[in-house]
Amino acid sequence: MNCFRWLGIAALLLASSLAPLAQHEPYSGVPEDRRQLDDEMRRNIQRQQQKKRYEDVKRDSQKLLDLATELKQNVEKSGINILSMDVVRKAEEMEKLARRVKDNMRAN
Repeated sequence: MNCFRWLGIAALLLASSLAPLAQHEPYSGVPEDRRQLDDEMRRNIQRQQQKKRYEDVKRDSQKLLDLATELKQNVEKSGINILSMDVVRKAEEMEKLARRVKDNMRAN
């Protein structure tokens, strides 16, 4: 009988020691400081990507302006019925560049 009493006391002690553990949130496996560092790193990467896209748009826009100026000059030099392959190539290059600028701007 004495043995059952000790078992009952041991069970109560064990249950009371485990009760506070059940009240806490489950361990997520990642400390809060680590999550904050990860969030900060993600924000830094996003900022760097935004800056790179901005620089790409800026550079490509300038190149697009230069190509448009060259295209205008080439068209003015050519006759009414004559367009050189150079003019066609420049127009195609401008089209690709304009599409790339548009895609980079949408990504921001």
